[in-house]
Amino acid sequence: MTLDVIGAGFGRTGTLSLRAALTDLGFAPVYHMLEVVRQPEMAADWLQALTDEQALTRVLHGYRAAIDWPACHFWRPLLRLYPDAKVILTLRDPEQWYRSIEGTIYQVLSRPPPPGMPEAQATMARRIVLEETFQGRLGDREHAIGVFERHNREVRETVPASKLLVFDVREGWEPLCGFLGVPVPAQAFPKTNSSDEFRAMFG
Repeated sequence: MTLDVIGAGFGRTGTLSLRAALTDLGFAPVYHMLEVVRQPEMAADWLQALTDEQALTRVLHGYRAAIDWPACHFWRPLLRLYPDAKVILTLRDPEQWYRSIEGTIYQVLSRPPPPGMPEAQATMARRIVLEETFQGRLGDREHAIGVFERHNREVRETVPASKLLVFDVREGWEPLCGFLGVPVPAQAFPKTNSSDEFRAMFG
Protein backbone atom coordinates (compact mmCIF):
# COMPACT_ATOMS: atom_id res chain seq x y z
CA MET A 1 0.00 0.00 0.00
CA THR A 2 1.29 3.45 -0.90
CA LEU A 3 0.29 6.95 0.15
CA ASP A 4 -2.42 8.28 -2.18
CA VAL A 5 -3.30 11.54 -0.45
CA ILE A 6 -1.06 14.13 1.20
CA GLY A 7 -2.87 16.69 3.33
CA ALA A 8 -0.86 19.92 3.23
CA GLY A 9 -3.31 22.01 5.26
CA PHE A 10 -2.46 23.09 8.81
CA GLY A 11 -4.44 21.81 11.76
CA ARG A 12 -7.68 23.66 12.55
CA THR A 13 -8.64 23.84 8.86
CA GLY A 14 -11.16 21.01 8.96
CA THR A 15 -8.65 18.17 8.97
CA LEU A 16 -10.63 15.87 11.25
CA SER A 17 -13.69 16.29 9.02
CA LEU A 18 -11.45 15.52 6.04
CA ARG A 19 -10.18 12.42 7.83
CA ALA A 20 -13.74 11.17 8.27
CA ALA A 21 -14.57 12.02 4.65
CA LEU A 22 -11.53 10.21 3.26
CA THR A 23 -12.40 7.19 5.38
CA ASP A 24 -15.95 7.20 4.01
CA LEU A 25 -14.54 7.39 0.46
CA GLY A 26 -12.32 4.33 0.95
CA PHE A 27 -8.97 6.05 1.52
CA ALA A 28 -8.42 4.58 4.98
CA PRO A 29 -6.39 4.26 7.02
CA VAL A 30 -5.80 7.99 7.31
CA TYR A 31 -2.91 9.30 9.40
CA HIS A 32 -3.88 12.27 11.60
CA MET A 33 -2.40 13.68 14.80
CA LEU A 34 -4.80 11.44 16.69
CA GLU A 35 -2.71 8.48 15.54
CA VAL A 36 0.22 9.75 17.62
CA VAL A 37 -2.07 9.94 20.64
CA ARG A 38 -3.03 6.32 20.06
CA GLN A 39 0.50 5.18 19.16
CA PRO A 40 2.92 7.54 20.96
CA GLU A 41 5.90 5.41 19.91
CA MET A 42 5.49 6.97 16.46
CA ALA A 43 6.61 10.34 17.81
CA ALA A 44 10.29 9.35 17.62
CA ASP A 45 10.02 8.62 13.89
CA TRP A 46 8.43 12.00 13.24
CA LEU A 47 11.28 13.72 15.03
CA GLN A 48 13.82 11.67 13.07
CA ALA A 49 12.11 12.75 9.85
CA LEU A 50 13.32 16.30 10.49
CA THR A 51 16.81 15.12 9.49
CA ASP A 52 16.08 11.88 7.60
CA GLU A 53 13.01 11.95 5.37
CA GLN A 54 13.16 8.17 4.91
CA ALA A 55 11.74 7.92 8.43
CA LEU A 56 8.45 9.05 6.91
CA THR A 57 8.14 5.78 5.02
CA ARG A 58 8.29 3.88 8.31
CA VAL A 59 5.77 5.96 10.19
CA LEU A 60 3.33 6.07 7.26
CA HIS A 61 3.71 2.43 6.18
CA GLY A 62 0.25 1.00 5.59
CA TYR A 63 -1.55 4.37 5.39
CA ARG A 64 -3.34 5.63 2.28
CA ALA A 65 -3.57 9.25 3.40
CA ALA A 66 -1.71 11.54 5.78
CA ILE A 67 -3.21 14.84 6.92
CA ASP A 68 -2.99 17.38 9.76
CA TRP A 69 0.16 17.84 11.83
CA PRO A 70 2.75 16.43 11.90
CA ALA A 71 2.32 15.22 8.29
CA CYS A 72 1.51 18.64 6.81
CA HIS A 73 4.90 19.93 7.98
CA PHE A 74 6.54 17.36 5.68
CA TRP A 75 4.50 17.95 2.54
CA ARG A 76 7.60 18.60 0.40
CA PRO A 77 9.50 15.40 1.32
CA LEU A 78 6.26 13.43 1.13
CA LEU A 79 5.83 14.61 -2.45
CA ARG A 80 9.34 13.41 -3.23
CA LEU A 81 8.71 10.05 -1.61
CA TYR A 82 5.23 9.60 -3.11
CA PRO A 83 5.29 11.45 -6.45
CA ASP A 84 1.98 9.96 -7.60
CA ALA A 85 0.06 11.15 -4.52
CA LYS A 86 -2.56 13.87 -4.76
CA VAL A 87 -2.33 16.87 -2.45
CA ILE A 88 -5.23 18.46 -0.58
CA LEU A 89 -4.69 21.92 0.89
CA THR A 90 -7.46 22.61 3.39
CA LEU A 91 -8.02 26.34 3.92
CA ARG A 92 -9.87 28.58 6.33
CA ASP A 93 -10.19 32.31 6.81
CA PRO A 94 -6.87 33.32 8.48
CA GLU A 95 -8.49 35.27 11.32
CA GLN A 96 -10.91 32.47 12.11
CA TRP A 97 -8.09 29.94 11.87
CA TYR A 98 -5.96 31.84 14.37
CA ARG A 99 -8.80 32.30 16.85
CA SER A 100 -9.41 28.56 16.66
CA ILE A 101 -5.77 27.55 17.02
CA GLU A 102 -5.17 30.06 19.82
CA GLY A 103 -8.02 28.55 21.84
CA THR A 104 -7.12 24.92 21.18
CA ILE A 105 -3.68 23.75 19.98
CA TYR A 106 -1.78 26.68 21.45
CA GLN A 107 -3.43 26.19 24.83
CA VAL A 108 -2.51 22.49 24.85
CA LEU A 109 1.09 22.91 23.70
CA SER A 110 1.97 25.89 25.87
CA ARG A 111 1.40 24.05 29.16
CA PRO A 112 2.17 20.61 30.61
CA PRO A 113 0.56 17.75 28.69
CA PRO A 114 -3.10 17.23 29.64
CA PRO A 115 -4.45 13.85 30.68
CA GLY A 116 -4.63 11.64 27.63
CA MET A 117 -1.67 13.19 25.80
CA PRO A 118 1.48 11.06 26.12
CA GLU A 119 4.66 13.01 26.90
CA ALA A 120 6.33 11.69 23.72
CA GLN A 121 3.54 13.10 21.59
CA ALA A 122 3.62 16.44 23.40
CA THR A 123 7.39 16.71 22.88
CA MET A 124 7.07 15.92 19.18
CA ALA A 125 4.18 18.34 18.71
CA ARG A 126 6.01 21.17 20.46
CA ARG A 127 9.11 20.61 18.32
CA ILE A 128 7.32 20.33 14.98
CA VAL A 129 4.38 22.68 15.50
CA LEU A 130 5.62 25.32 17.93
CA GLU A 131 9.32 25.44 17.03
CA GLU A 132 9.80 24.22 13.46
CA THR A 133 6.59 25.66 12.01
CA PHE A 134 6.04 28.83 14.05
CA GLN A 135 9.56 29.50 15.36
CA GLY A 136 8.28 29.41 18.93
CA ARG A 137 5.86 32.28 18.24
CA LEU A 138 2.46 30.65 17.87
CA GLY A 139 1.16 33.03 20.53
CA ASP A 140 2.07 35.99 18.29
CA ARG A 141 -1.04 36.44 16.15
CA GLU A 142 0.56 38.46 13.36
CA HIS A 143 3.51 36.10 13.06
CA ALA A 144 1.35 32.96 13.12
CA ILE A 145 -1.04 34.23 10.47
CA GLY A 146 1.96 35.21 8.32
CA VAL A 147 3.33 31.67 8.59
CA PHE A 148 -0.10 30.23 7.75
CA GLU A 149 -0.53 32.40 4.66
CA ARG A 150 3.03 31.83 3.45
CA HIS A 151 2.65 28.06 3.82
CA ASN A 152 -0.58 28.05 1.82
CA ARG A 153 0.98 30.20 -0.89
CA GLU A 154 4.04 27.94 -1.18
CA VAL A 155 1.88 24.83 -1.54
CA ARG A 156 -0.17 26.47 -4.28
CA GLU A 157 2.94 27.67 -6.11
CA THR A 158 4.78 24.35 -5.83
CA VAL A 159 2.27 21.55 -6.41
CA PRO A 160 1.15 21.13 -10.04
CA ALA A 161 -2.46 22.23 -10.46
CA SER A 162 -3.46 18.80 -11.75
CA LYS A 163 -2.37 17.23 -8.45
CA LEU A 164 -3.69 19.87 -6.04
CA LEU A 165 -7.11 20.49 -4.52
CA VAL A 166 -7.48 23.72 -2.57
CA PHE A 167 -10.40 22.80 -0.35
CA ASP A 168 -12.71 24.40 2.19
CA VAL A 169 -14.55 21.57 3.95
CA ARG A 170 -17.73 23.68 3.83
CA GLU A 171 -17.77 22.94 0.07
CA GLY A 172 -18.73 19.35 0.85
CA TRP A 173 -18.38 16.23 -1.22
CA GLU A 174 -18.44 17.46 -4.82
CA PRO A 175 -14.97 19.03 -5.21
CA LEU A 176 -13.32 16.33 -3.09
CA CYS A 177 -14.93 13.44 -4.94
CA GLY A 178 -14.28 15.04 -8.31
CA PHE A 179 -10.61 15.46 -7.45
CA LEU A 180 -10.22 11.90 -6.20
CA GLY A 181 -12.32 10.39 -8.98
CA VAL A 182 -14.86 8.66 -6.75
CA PRO A 183 -18.68 8.82 -6.53
CA VAL A 184 -20.40 11.31 -4.22
CA PRO A 185 -21.81 9.48 -1.15
CA ALA A 186 -25.46 9.73 -0.21
CA GLN A 187 -24.74 10.76 3.38
CA ALA A 188 -23.95 14.29 4.52
CA PHE A 189 -20.33 15.44 4.55
CA PRO A 190 -18.90 14.85 8.05
CA LYS A 191 -18.53 17.82 10.38
CA THR A 192 -16.32 17.14 13.40
CA ASN A 193 -13.79 18.67 15.80
CA SER A 194 -15.27 22.00 16.76
CA SER A 195 -13.21 23.97 19.25
CA ASP A 196 -15.48 22.77 22.07
CA GLU A 197 -14.94 19.14 21.06
CA PHE A 198 -11.18 19.67 20.94
CA ARG A 199 -11.10 21.18 24.44
CA ALA A 200 -13.23 18.33 25.74
CA MET A 201 -10.78 15.83 24.19
CA PHE A 202 -7.64 17.40 25.66
CA GLY A 203 -8.98 18.97 28.82
